[in-house]
Amino acid sequence: MNDHIHSEGSGEEHDHGALGDAEYAQFMELAAEEGFDIEEVEGAIEEAGHGPLPVLAVVGRPNVGKSTLVNRIIGRREAVVEDKPGVTRDRVTYEAEWAGRRFKVVDTGGWEQDVLGIDASVAAQAEYAIEAADAVVFVVDAKVGATDTDEAVVRLLRKAGKPVVLCANKVDGPSGEADASYLWSLGLGEPHPVSALHGRGTGDMLDKVLEALPEAPAQTFGTAVGGPRRIALIGRPNVGKSSLLNKVAGEERVVVNELAGTTRDPVDELIELGGVTWKFVDTAGIRKRVHLQQGADYYASLRTAAAVEKAEVAVILIDASESISVQDQRIVTMAVEAGRAIVVAYNKWDTLDEERRYYLEREIETELGQVAWAPRVNVSAQTGRHMEKLVPAIETALAGWETRVPTGRLNAFLGELVAAHPHPVRGGKQPRILFGTQAGTKPPRFVLFASGFIEAGYRRFIERRLREEFGFEGTPIHISVRVREKRGAKKK
Repeated sequence: MNDHIHSEGSGEEHDHGALGDAEYAQFMELAAEEGFDIEEVEGAIEEAGHGPLPVLAVVGRPNVGKSTLVNRIIGRREAVVEDKPGVTRDRVTYEAEWAGRRFKVVDTGGWEQDVLGIDASVAAQAEYAIEAADAVVFVVDAKVGATDTDEAVVRLLRKAGKPVVLCANKVDGPSGEADASYLWSLGLGEPHPVSALHGRGTGDMLDKVLEALPEAPAQTFGTAVGGPRRIALIGRPNVGKSSLLNKVAGEERVVVNELAGTTRDPVDELIELGGVTWKFVDTAGIRKRVHLQQGADYYASLRTAAAVEKAEVAVILIDASESISVQDQRIVTMAVEAGRAIVVAYNKWDTLDEERRYYLEREIETELGQVAWAPRVNVSAQTGRHMEKLVPAIETALAGWETRVPTGRLNAFLGELVAAHPHPVRGGKQPRILFGTQAGTKPPRFVLFASGFIEAGYRRFIERRLREEFGFEGTPIHISVRVREKRGAKKK
């Protein structure tokens, strides 16, 4: 599954990432010669070669402790916790690890219940969980017991057919476990008594979560087994996403309205372009910061995050007639952090005069430098200008996203690079990159093994040179560095 070259029918226990068996064996020899712990090297390759991570959604009605539980699962206080419903944050997805397995956690903790009504709010939240997740943790307040709203969520989760782990929260001691047992009545199996606030019972619950989560997501993208490549159209409201989709489809498939935020749900459209069928997802616009949104706009953001998680390519639409905003930058960051291939499309290009074009180019340099590697197209969704350039840009980004450099070629490149541009001396020592491998694709993920700590600036230099040498146009690159421990200094 994912990008494991040797995986078809091999039945091997080791996860070699993108390395074939022969390449893996040679690499492990090299690691042993350099004095690296073999188990540590295996772990580094497995971690970097994981492919897309499975997604766990945490759902429930207001004030049952969802964000507190998310903080407990991810091991740090990132999700905002406040004793009132509707408190949200910029990010809704976080990476977590339990018992050596990594997964993503989606916190669906916040909404404005007054806008939609509480039942509609909880239903929309559960629908998002269904759409985005491989498994769901359903949080219920054990002290209050099952409410009508809880029952409504149960019906939605049953209909979805996704694995569900029932979390009976706010069980602070043995006396509360009797309250938790009443939740058997929900028909979701065993309620797991937990105190998200104090950590009681969360380990046992997470063990059940690992049983429910697949090793890798069900989404296999458009690999050889079939299925069109998935493209998410993302951007601020009223930037022209629906108009663009209609133009590439050649017909009015999506409601287009001057009112920003017309699109609420992602609309999947199979569209044939250049003899190839693509699946376009027209997502609702991301409006301001998530925590400034209300009701339906908040869910639009959550659904957009879900569409990006499911997509292979994110086409980020930016209104060229307006200054590049913080919202634009945040949307770009979302796509980069999700590890998707990226194309940046500047819409309404036909409306620009020379002066605006000059200032736009300066803005792109300063505000979007983090995606200078992404293919760029200047389009007009209204008139269809340069639409024919969109598919080649998407194909370029996908090719970069799937590119893999053989280990031998990579190490020849690294050897020349380190010889010509050694790492700066720090504290009387000069750390060296000894060797490395590309353990995964979609996006490209590299593991470098070094004799000492490699500074962030030097890592960025390596990424820049990797792009110059091997392309990787249109894709983020992940680089992790493992430092050789001194003999006898291994962790017990």
